[in-house]
Amino acid sequence: MKLAQLPLELERRAYTALRRLADRRSKQPPHLLTGERGEDAAFFHLRSIGYTIVARRWRSERIRGDLDLVGWDGDTLVIFEVKTRTAASAAEAFAPAEVDVDRAKQRMLRRMTAAYLRQLPEQHRERVPVRFDILSVYINPVTNALVFDHMRAAFSYSY
Repeated sequence: MKLAQLPLELERRAYTALRRLADRRSKQPPHLLTGERGEDAAFFHLRSIGYTIVARRWRSERIRGDLDLVGWDGDTLVIFEVKTRTAASAAEAFAPAEVDVDRAKQRMLRRMTAAYLRQLPEQHRERVPVRFDILSVYINPVTNALVFDHMRAAFSYSY
């Protein structure tokens, strides 16, 4: 591990330990906890490979749903839909995680993105390039190892 990555790794470990403690006390169903764990893992994974994450679980007052992660890849705004499965790999899952991002989900994500763009300062809202990525997180139920499958530009966005 590079010295520059050490603070991020320490942050990830501290966050993970606190999350485990909170999960033990949580009354949420296990599948929701798995989804949150996947989003947390995706957040740290994306930061470690150079994305600047600016929002997590962003919500609009007017639209139902949320944006899992919002980040920047250079000058491109990237909306990440995170899907988590408990399986050692995509091959072992019953269906790839990205199949859950159907047309209705894509439509909701586009509407949420438009709302997100409206709340940005004017200089950032003018024709900023937008990309939708799907990040599948597979959690091995035995070893707790994580496997990430990143589908860049999974579907389009137009103004």
